[in-house]
Amino acid sequence: MKGHETQRITTIQTGSDTEGIPRTARRPADCLAEDWLAFLGHRWNALILWHLSGGPMRYGSLQNTLPGITPKVLSERLNGLTHRALIARRVHNGFPREVTYGLTPQGAALGSIIRQLYTWANNNSAQPAGHPSLLAHGDDTQ
Repeated sequence: MKGHETQRITTIQTGSDTEGIPRTARRPADCLAEDWLAFLGHRWNALILWHLSGGPMRYGSLQNTLPGITPKVLSERLNGLTHRALIARRVHNGFPREVTYGLTPQGAALGSIIRQLYTWANNNSAQPAGHPSLLAHGDDTQ
């Protein structure tokens, strides 16, 4: 069909209904917002952006602010964030060589969204009694 464009649709699994039959939702296959949410949902990406929103940091300082991250994973995450143009790696002249990581303008814009999420989470942290996240942290009062 010349001149007629169709939109690709992807079916995704969204859980099951009350009868145990899987539900599906349809979304455009090229949904950029979903791709970005998945990227930020990857462990460490949002936290790295959060810490860099305070200003450029050296690799070692960044690793110290993220307990539990391995050097290999930190390097992979920094490379991924650099590839997406959210952070920039800067090598400073001198000896010993100093390398810092900082937010690009695009990363700073995303960092402000992450800060808003942080504020929202702090303002809405009250959970109903018996909520699974409270039980997971040792609060067994219901």
